[in-house]
Amino acid sequence: MKISVSTPSRICLFGEHQDYLNLEVISSAINLRFKAEGSRRDDRIIHVRLSGENINREEIIDLDERIVYENNRDYIKSAINVLMRNGYKLETGFDIFMDSDIPIGKGMCSSTTMVVVFIKVLLELIDHEDKDNPEKIALLGFEAEVTEFNEPGGLMDHYSSAYGGLLHLIFNKEKTVVEPLKTEIPGCFILFDSLEDKQTTKVLASAKYPVLEALEELKEYGINSIRDFIDNEDNLICLEKLSQDKLVKVKANIDNYKILKEAEKMFNTEVDSVKLGELLRRHHRNLRDGLEISTPKIEEILMTAYENGALGGKINGSGGGGCCYVYAYEKDSKKILDKVCAKGYWGVILKQDSGVRVDK
Repeated sequence: MKISVSTPSRICLFGEHQDYLNLEVISSAINLRFKAEGSRRDDRIIHVRLSGENINREEIIDLDERIVYENNRDYIKSAINVLMRNGYKLETGFDIFMDSDIPIGKGMCSSTTMVVVFIKVLLELIDHEDKDNPEKIALLGFEAEVTEFNEPGGLMDHYSSAYGGLLHLIFNKEKTVVEPLKTEIPGCFILFDSLEDKQTTKVLASAKYPVLEALEELKEYGINSIRDFIDNEDNLICLEKLSQDKLVKVKANIDNYKILKEAEKMFNTEVDSVKLGELLRRHHRNLRDGLEISTPKIEEILMTAYENGALGGKINGSGGGGCCYVYAYEKDSKKILDKVCAKGYWGVILKQDSGVRVDK
């Protein structure tokens, strides 16, 4: 008997580059999904075939042999190792076919969704109770993708994919708090691919480590988090202690945290479309000018969309290329899509979607 599962990609509305600072994120799952179909074998071989954009490969893993990584992103093998290390019993082999309609290497968490859906299908095939636990699946995915290879990513993608819907995620050091947001967002989001590949880990490191180093330097002044500048504005004077490069990045993160709190307040009442667009534009300016993760092509896409009615937009994911999205009224969405795509870019109108699930 075969079982089919899938998990969604996401857009980050607010809090980009803040999950690894133990701050907050507002994200939405979208209807671009990574799918997996699995069935049990009579031997101890896990045979995985992957298909999709720029993916066409297979892996054969013998559970009776030590699983050795061939590279630092060997996520299929790391997921199996993490599951077995955490006590999940893989007593037989499996045939697993995976495919995706998510843009690869474009800031759309394609690697995270691959890991999450692979863990989901394995838990379903061994009929473990954690198969219906989105938090457990998210944490196992993070361990397999980030912790196992000491990469600089955060938890946003794993939680967003596993839970689905519109989420407010609070990344405390002790535990991630998941708050589903029930507010309906009027209008729609339109995703665009800049057709530029990016080096996720390199961009993450250039945006992440200077801020972490700055916070470490400011500890002697009682600063431990970006929140400290919001809770007590007298702390802003401590920014004078930082080098110019770190100062710019910290200031961008301070304003982005303020933007998220404004958006959170709005999402808990009623969404004002114009205000939402303004907050997205402001968030993107901080990502572009402060963290320096935008590109000329991303800017061309956003400007073209604004000229044709888009209310706001931002880069999506770690940046340095990849995808961006805009927010617009439904009536303007087709025109915006056509005008941007006429310049040679790929785009799609998005819908909000559910989290990791069994499809059949």
